[in-house]
Amino acid sequence: MAQPDDIFHGLFGGILCTSAGSAISRVPKAGGAASTVRNLHFCLLVTRQNDWRVLPKPSLLCLAHMEHPAIQTYGLTRTFGELVAVNNVTFSVAPGQFFGFLGPNGAGKSTTIKMLTGLLEPTAGTVEILGRRFDASALELKRHIGVVPEGMALLGRLTAPEYLHFVGRMYGLDRQITAQRAEELLDFMQLGGNGRKLVTDFSHGMQKKLALAAAVIHGPKVLFLDEPFEGVDAIAAGMLKTMLQGMIQRGATIFLTTHVLEIVERLCSHVAIIHKGRLVANGSLEELRAGVAASLPGAEGGQRLTLEEMFLSIVGAGGMEPAQELSWLA
Repeated sequence: MAQPDDIFHGLFGGILCTSAGSAISRVPKAGGAASTVRNLHFCLLVTRQNDWRVLPKPSLLCLAHMEHPAIQTYGLTRTFGELVAVNNVTFSVAPGQFFGFLGPNGAGKSTTIKMLTGLLEPTAGTVEILGRRFDASALELKRHIGVVPEGMALLGRLTAPEYLHFVGRMYGLDRQITAQRAEELLDFMQLGGNGRKLVTDFSHGMQKKLALAAAVIHGPKVLFLDEPFEGVDAIAAGMLKTMLQGMIQRGATIFLTTHVLEIVERLCSHVAIIHKGRLVANGSLEELRAGVAASLPGAEGGQRLTLEEMFLSIVGAGGMEPAQELSWLA
């Protein structure tokens, strides 16, 4: 029999698990009936020492209406030699969600996106996009996704119109539609006056806007964004946020990773957090907020935590001592 000190208590849905991960059972929700594991979509666990954990063998935690998630991973793992960059990650993203994927530097965010988009082969596990396995339907699925990768991967010796024309044709758009959409996108991104300028001569922010234009020219059903607002000025960032919210309203799914937590808090409805290659939190912002607040000693019932406070608490930085000062700056 596990002792009380050895029990992890799921913050939502009533998961009980011993510290060895040997027992999972149903418990009643506060003020309600017992809930089965298959109805959960929040897998954050906390010990009495505020030590965050996930189940050692993560189950598929889906809402009942999510018969075909837009994005689904099962045990996704990637190793580089002895380094385990992504370790047994399982999660799902419902169609029409604006999903934030967060983590410290080196946590495995970009590696995960590369596997989700076919840029990197998993060592183990599977990826499904729009209900189909990526490895079996990669070419067809790539017609329905858009990607702004970590390094943007633009063709620097082309002009912006030439580059968008190339991308549109690669996605199978005809010449007329490609030209029309490229013109609209360049005007929207405030790049219309740079028709003869090579992409390699663009500023970083201009290249970022061009990469985003290329990612949406074909009207993707799923859009993957790796730090899309980095280097983008405030005016352009506001326009991009409006465009992305419009895509969500029309049924697209957006998977966003960024270090700017204020953007995630403003745009995303659901968040997952990866830390040292493992998924340590996954749920809606309100579930995450309630769960973290409940775990903090002395937290007031009406306290509304920011995403930054939640993030720092989950990844273990909330109670850290202040960093040592540099001797010449003290």
